[in-house]
Amino acid sequence: MSPPQSPSPRGPGPDRDRMGPTRPASLVVAGLAAAALAWLLISFLYQSMPALPWLPVVTLAGLAVIEAYAAVNTKGRIERRPGRDPVNPLVVARFVVLAKASALAGAIFAGFYAGVAGWLFVERTTRAAVADRVPALGGLAASLTLVAAALWLERSCRVPKRPEDERESDDRDDPRSY
Repeated sequence: MSPPQSPSPRGPGPDRDRMGPTRPASLVVAGLAAAALAWLLISFLYQSMPALPWLPVVTLAGLAVIEAYAAVNTKGRIERRPGRDPVNPLVVARFVVLAKASALAGAIFAGFYAGVAGWLFVERTTRAAVADRVPALGGLAASLTLVAAALWLERSCRVPKRPEDERESDDRDDPRSY
């Protein structure tokens, strides 16, 4: 005999396995954990590390720009604005997955860069620490921009309610509609 199953945290029924919007608390926890880990690593390994590179900063910023463009484009296509082709639902699903993954990755990178930048501003040991502050702050800004763009893309992928849908639900609640 199998043990009794506890109810799903999202409730019973067919919606319990549905993917929900990204929770800001999850992003904050991931960022704080990455910041703590980065602070510990940098405090032990900084003297043996090369200078902070700019390539990750540029990559994160580029991803943010691409996702912001996708958010604007997708929102217009979902709302069926004039001159826009209808959007393929599979593309929207892929954008949602990309947005959720990018938001989490951006939060982790933001935490990492915040931890590194915090350590570099507290420790005034070498000239290298001063030179690494700019890439660390740039990485933090690019990471936060990626998180914002990813959340925007995720929000843009929502299907808006149509007036007919609202009236239809009102009609079902009205006993005179039977």
